[in-house]
Amino acid sequence: MRKPEEKFFTPPLMIIFITVFIDLVGFGMVIPVLPYYANTAPYNATPRQIGFLVATYSLMQFFFSPLLGRLSDVYGRRPILFFSILGSAVGYFLIGLADTLALVFIGRIVGGITGGNIATAQAYIADVTSKENRAKGMGLFGAAFGLGFVFGPALAGILSRYGVHVPFFFAAVLSLTNAIVLYFILPESLPAEARAKTPEHKNRVALMLDAFGDKAFREINIVYFLLVTSFSIMTYAFVLYTAFRFGFSAEQNGYLFAFVGIVAIVAQGMLFDRLAGRFGESLLVSVGCLMMFASLFAIPVVGPSVGGLILLLMVTAVMAFGNSLASPGLTSLASKLASEQDQGRKLGVMQSGASLARVIGPVLGGFLLNNVADQIDDATLYRTFWVAASIMLVAFFVAIYLRGTIRVESIE
Repeated sequence: MRKPEEKFFTPPLMIIFITVFIDLVGFGMVIPVLPYYANTAPYNATPRQIGFLVATYSLMQFFFSPLLGRLSDVYGRRPILFFSILGSAVGYFLIGLADTLALVFIGRIVGGITGGNIATAQAYIADVTSKENRAKGMGLFGAAFGLGFVFGPALAGILSRYGVHVPFFFAAVLSLTNAIVLYFILPESLPAEARAKTPEHKNRVALMLDAFGDKAFREINIVYFLLVTSFSIMTYAFVLYTAFRFGFSAEQNGYLFAFVGIVAIVAQGMLFDRLAGRFGESLLVSVGCLMMFASLFAIPVVGPSVGGLILLLMVTAVMAFGNSLASPGLTSLASKLASEQDQGRKLGVMQSGASLARVIGPVLGGFLLNNVADQIDDATLYRTFWVAASIMLVAFFVAIYLRGTIRVESIE
């Protein structure tokens, strides 16, 4: 007798999708505005200070993402999501109200500490989906990311016309509203009997080493770390590349990032689950890494006289599609490896490593992109993107090795 198909689009899954989307809209609004904001009076931050300002957020996520994930295993997903989104609102308000650079840094620190809720949201999705539907759930999560990064920067561009601080206040109100709505309508996904008994009191290194004791999980994290490092180099350098090669403005780059977001929405929200069901996540991870390697290698070759805008769109589409296969594929595999009581901790460790990669990537990219005159030239563009491509090539070979491990453990 055929087993009846399990319902996927349940109310809790839809609520968490909207929650993540709103959260990412607020986050996406900050990305294009923060450097300009910090560079104006009364802050007048130097480029180096702005770099530290950007890195601070990811550093805080690195330390606090596993902790929030573990706390969600003990106390449930709902309270951790509520307080973390509320904390994001406080962080945005602090930045918007700041009259000194130190207060802007404090706002970023608060936002980074509470912004480690991504692993908790992923654990929530793992709670409310079966293993058969896990890839579909993570694909839906990725689509929320894509939508947030399409609407967030566009909304920030519109609001910044009324003052560079306005997007921060809007993001704060958005997060506050999100937290209130979540408190009243989001049901708890982790029943009391399935929760871990007490939080572990281990330092961060011990926590990560414990999680890396699993061979497959260790290999998944290596690939994910390399992928995020490479992608962070690209996101740091891409706007500078298009301005140097094509003379694109911030508005034109906004359209390009919207295009990348749309590709991610289609790939993760509509295609990933079907492809994962047919080929398995480990194969999609390998193919995605290879696509990202090829696109990153090709980007610095493209210019007005070599392919022009059409080729640039094609290359960025390949890159976005590759990332949309590899990233949710790795997350889905990691969630399948974790027990019900350990989802938050393991996904938290994974996101913590990704946060560290988001610190390393832009710092490395900034070093590679500058010549001796502290300027960009063709040679530094090739160097930067080809280093990012090389990192993805290493990730591809590790992904091939991971595929063999997954076959042995048969978790797909």
